[in-house]
Amino acid sequence: MTLAALRAEYTLLCDWLFGQALPLWAGTGTDRSTGGFFEKLTPQGRPLDDPRRARVTARQIFSFATAGQLGWEGDATGMVDYGLANLVRHHLPPKGIVVPTVAADGQVLRYDFDLYDHAFVLFALAGASAMRGGDPALATRAAALRDTMIAGWRHPERGFEEAKPRSLPLKANPHMHLFEAALAWEEISADPAWGALADSLAELCLDRFLDPVTGALKEYFDGDWQALSAPQDVVEPGHQFEWAWLLRRWGATRNHPKALAAAARLAEIGEGPGVDPTQDLAMNELNADLTVRDGLFRLWPQTERLKAHVSALATASDTAAQDRAADLATRAARGLRRYFDHPVPGSWWEHLGRDGHPHDPNEPARASSLYHITCAIGELGQQLERIGAR
Repeated sequence: MTLAALRAEYTLLCDWLFGQALPLWAGTGTDRSTGGFFEKLTPQGRPLDDPRRARVTARQIFSFATAGQLGWEGDATGMVDYGLANLVRHHLPPKGIVVPTVAADGQVLRYDFDLYDHAFVLFALAGASAMRGGDPALATRAAALRDTMIAGWRHPERGFEEAKPRSLPLKANPHMHLFEAALAWEEISADPAWGALADSLAELCLDRFLDPVTGALKEYFDGDWQALSAPQDVVEPGHQFEWAWLLRRWGATRNHPKALAAAARLAEIGEGPGVDPTQDLAMNELNADLTVRDGLFRLWPQTERLKAHVSALATASDTAAQDRAADLATRAARGLRRYFDHPVPGSWWEHLGRDGHPHDPNEPARASSLYHITCAIGELGQQLERIGAR
C-alpha cells in the first residue's frame, strides 16, 4: 500500500468524524442543563449520568479544538469555550490544584491530587490556546498549575508522586500524558520550563520505564522507580505505540539517537507480539515475556498504533521505509474504522472480541475515547500535510 491508500483512509476518517461523531458528542453527549459533558452513551445513544471527571472535560476541550484545526465546519470555538467554562467552574479554581471529580450538579466528590487529571488539564489548555492563536491567560494558568505540581508533588529523583502522603505504585501512564502536555506547550510557548519538563520526563522513560532485556515499556514501579514484578509487570501494546510516538517527536527535536532507537523498538513490540495476526488489531495486554495476557481489542490501542506508524513517516530514511510506515498506518486506520460500525452514527464500540465482533453489545461508548480518535486523525493529517509540502 502507498501513501495514496493512507490519504484515502484519512478522508474516510474525517468524513466520519465531521459528519457523525462530532455532531453526536456536541449534541447528545453534551449536558447543557449542567454545562458539562456526559461521560458515556449507551449502545442506544442515551447518556448516562455518571460523575464528571476533569480528565474527560479536558479531553473534550482538546477534541473540539483539534476538530477546528482539522477544518470541521461545526462550532468548534463555541464547544471549546463551553468546555473551558465548565473546567473553570468545577475543576480548575484560579489557584491551586485540579478538582478531579464532581457530581453532575457540581458537588465535589474528590479533591485529592491526581497526576492523570492534571496532565490532561494542562494538555487541554495547550489545545485551546493553540486554537486561539495563543492565549496569555491560559498560558499563565497552565504555568502556575505546572509550578504548583512541581513544588508539591515532584519525586525526589524525577517525575512525580501519585499522592501526598506517598501512594504506591508509581505509574508510567500519567507521566506519559504529562509528557504529551509538555510537548504540546513547548510547540506554542516560549516558556523554557515546558521543554525542561519534557526533557526530564523523556529521560525518566529512557532510564527507568524501559525493560533492559526486551525494550518494552513497563507500567508500575516502586518508590525508587524500580519496575514491579508479577502481577504488575503488564506490557500494554497501546502504550508501546503511544510512547513510541512521543519519544519519536521528542527525539527528532533533540537529535537524540537513543530516544529514536527506543521509539523504533517500542513500535516493533507493539506491532509484533502486540498485534493479533488474524484480526490485525492491537491487543490489550502482554506479559513481561511478551506473550499474550489479554487478547481482547480495545479501541484506543488502535489509535495509538496509527499515531506511531504515522510519526514514522516523518523520520523515514528512504522510500522503502516510508512505504512500510504508510502500509502499517493504513492497516491501523482500517482496524480503527471497524469500531465505528455501530447502531448509533458517530458512536463506537470500546471492545472487539477475538472473533472481531463487539465483545459486549451492552457496553457504553466512552466520551474519553474521542480524544484518542481526534488525536490520531490530527496526527495523520499533520504528517500527510508535511509530506505533501516536501
